[in-house]
Amino acid sequence: MKNQIRLLDVVALTDDLREKGLVRGQVGTVVEELAPGVFEIEFSDDSGRMYAHAAIEAQCLIVLHYETADTV
Repeated sequence: MKNQIRLLDVVALTDDLREKGLVRGQVGTVVEELAPGVFEIEFSDDSGRMYAHAAIEAQCLIVLHYETADTV
């Protein structure tokens, strides 16, 4: 089953994006689909303050799940 990325999904980076000041494992939220396979991701701290946003290709993202695998 292909893992579709959708608006408001919580995602993590699978690679460093040092040119954007981001490293593998940082968690963000999909806020817009810019083009097929390219998403605007917003990164916020624990207080909800945005510290970065970037256009990122789907192959550099993994969707995070907070439910058991049979409900996803």
